[in-house]
Amino acid sequence: MAIPKIALYYAFAPVGDPEAVRLWQLQLCESLGLRGRIIVSPHGINGTVGGTVEHVKRYVRKTKQYSAFANLDVKWSDGTGLDADGYSVDFPRLSVKSRHEVVSFGVPDEIEVNATGIVGGGTKLSPAEVDQLVAQRGDEVVFFDGRNAFEAEIGHFKNAVIPDVATTRDFIAELESGKYDNLKNKAVVTYCTGGIRCEVLTPLMRARGFTEVYQIDGGIVRYGEARRNEGLWEGSLYVFDGRIAVDFGPGAAQLARCRVCGEPTSHMANCREQFCRKRFVCCIACEASNPACATHADFSDSGQSTQTAARALSSAGEG
Repeated sequence: MAIPKIALYYAFAPVGDPEAVRLWQLQLCESLGLRGRIIVSPHGINGTVGGTVEHVKRYVRKTKQYSAFANLDVKWSDGTGLDADGYSVDFPRLSVKSRHEVVSFGVPDEIEVNATGIVGGGTKLSPAEVDQLVAQRGDEVVFFDGRNAFEAEIGHFKNAVIPDVATTRDFIAELESGKYDNLKNKAVVTYCTGGIRCEVLTPLMRARGFTEVYQIDGGIVRYGEARRNEGLWEGSLYVFDGRIAVDFGPGAAQLARCRVCGEPTSHMANCREQFCRKRFVCCIACEASNPACATHADFSDSGQSTQTAARALSSAGEG
């Protein structure tokens, strides 16, 4: 019986012809029957793919044969299942794109990579080293969430600073706003899902005056695998596939409440409005009622049409 598997991975290295690599990756995934999302840029590669364990492992081996990706950082997790044709049910399709950045912070010219990876990033800490740093220095240590704010609703590190960002591109303005100037001389531990966003975020923070910047090696995934529910992480991990949320042990705390009924949950739903990309906390039972996000629920309550709401959001820069 085929076993479903998911690989979350990245590598920072100079890529001379991203489009050629994109085509190679597309053909490789199609030949192995994989689904997922892959981004190739002049700075490297970032992806999540799912399929049978045999095919995903073969994909990783083949990708590592390309010299720039020899040190591919890979996190493995179990998939939810496979459909009748053997494709992962955690991804609706295969998407392989070429972009200016591996992670879209909007400042490609600030990012420098060489054969060993990204240049000027934060000091990497293992899960044990994270706990040790906090035990030794206490309140001097600040956790800084490197994800979109909505992801933190269902899980985050204890007492973490959660920037008010809707997309990764919002981080530059947020860092330069002055809100976090009081952290510039503290020990700041950044974290994100698998570590890739912090690979880019940390040199950007250092360039803006943060003096002591760390990143969790392997991100929340590696920390959660090591510490389960016993460490400094609280709640569930949001993931960008059909699983939606991942727990690191039975009985993980449920930090959020369903926007519809108020019950504790780690589940999230898409807004019913097709043009809206917002996800919000919503239990599985209430998701069946096809609810809207807070913005569009307000529009509905006030009697405005979908078209009027779309125009209003577009003019406000949220479309």
